[in-house]
Amino acid sequence: MILEPHPAALHHEPSRVVDRLFLPGEETRTAHSRMLPIIERVRVMPRDEVSALAEAIVADFATKQPEAASILLSNAHALVARVDAEHDLTEAQLLVVGSAFTAQYAVEGAALCNPSAVEHPSQAGLGDGELRVAVSLRCIGEGHTSAIGFAEAVIGADDTWLFGERAVPPARADVALGVWSLTDFARTLDVADRLDDLAGAVLAALPDRFTANELEAAIEALPPKLAMRPSSRRPLQTLRDAAASSYRLGFDADVELSARTILPVLPEEDRGVEDARFVRFTAGDGGVEYRGTYTAYDGRTVAPRLLTSPDLVSFESQRLVGPGARGKGMALFPRLVVGRHLAIARGDGENIALSSSDDGVLWDDLGVIHAPTEVWELIQLGNCGSPIETSRGWLLLTHGVGPLRTYSLGALLLDLDDPSRILARTRQPLLTPEGDMVDGYVPRVVYSCGGIVHRERLWVPTGIGDSRIRMYSAPLDRVWDAMS
Repeated sequence: MILEPHPAALHHEPSRVVDRLFLPGEETRTAHSRMLPIIERVRVMPRDEVSALAEAIVADFATKQPEAASILLSNAHALVARVDAEHDLTEAQLLVVGSAFTAQYAVEGAALCNPSAVEHPSQAGLGDGELRVAVSLRCIGEGHTSAIGFAEAVIGADDTWLFGERAVPPARADVALGVWSLTDFARTLDVADRLDDLAGAVLAALPDRFTANELEAAIEALPPKLAMRPSSRRPLQTLRDAAASSYRLGFDADVELSARTILPVLPEEDRGVEDARFVRFTAGDGGVEYRGTYTAYDGRTVAPRLLTSPDLVSFESQRLVGPGARGKGMALFPRLVVGRHLAIARGDGENIALSSSDDGVLWDDLGVIHAPTEVWELIQLGNCGSPIETSRGWLLLTHGVGPLRTYSLGALLLDLDDPSRILARTRQPLLTPEGDMVDGYVPRVVYSCGGIVHRERLWVPTGIGDSRIRMYSAPLDRVWDAMS
């Protein structure tokens, strides 16, 4: 194999759990609420028994979550206020009620895989030749639902890779409504063929930047004769859904990167936020931010989405739209190319294609640039992260799916000014599953969502069997020699 292994590795840790609001019965979608009977059972329990139970529950929960009591009370207040029961419940009763509506979720209870590597926002405290790296992770938990986690690593001047200790407990982000620009929102509706007269009337009442709440106010301000027509209901709901598809995430600045965990927020993400491909993006004016494309999965369909962040502390999430933003696995170029945003895509699920955008949100399809050619890519091709700029061209890591659904890693070299031109490619894989790499949560898979080059060496964090992560690297000269 061209890529050589390193001892550095990450394994899934079922002990990494977060809390979440739990409504008994929702997992089976029962037709009735079980909230009232549960609250009533707690209300009639003897007070001394409730007090002892509350103390034991908080002590147990605190072994995983230091803010145990405040979380239980918060969940209780969120629910009992709906049934006018809060005023006559003691704090102990509220703690027990809160525990009934709180569940722990092991974000990587099943597997850890598909990492991407990008330069860390902070390079403080390093020696000459060292580089601190931020690594995004696909964390797979109960029900095969995916979240996005992070790890930190340092590439040593002696060509070593060392993962840092991961902080505990994992931290969830605070979620807020996203902010739309009127122009982007109108273009999103236009691409979906939803920019009709009714939408125009709503948009005319909106400011240049707005949230879903302001959109709702604009809808409520419509004349009743227009808003209450039967034919208006579906278009207005389309506007609501589009506005709600953007949201913001924020972590406390003192929460370590390796503790930050991004969980599904929207219905279209209900079954997972998958395979984030992060890149450190330099804009035309020289400004730098982090951008990560990921796949939203609702259990039936997929949608490409974008995370943007100045510092990997606060994030904005929005849906990517247009004919060039379809399917899974979009990967962004780290800068503008000839004045435009470019991305590697695979809208047809089989071939590597190029997409282009004016604003990074609305994407056009520029067509296929590479189709399956070798046996190890017989079934389909895709990218393994954003193109990496080198003196020879854009180095694009790829994956091919071959016989027995075996995933292998390869590479393309694309022209710097015209990435639709392939200058060279690997005829044989850079890495293929062999020996103990064959077995895993999903057998015969090696997969990465993004490598990084440092000191003329390619580093590729790689998911093995969709269950664990190992590090591989090779000098760039060896990679060039493997291409034809």
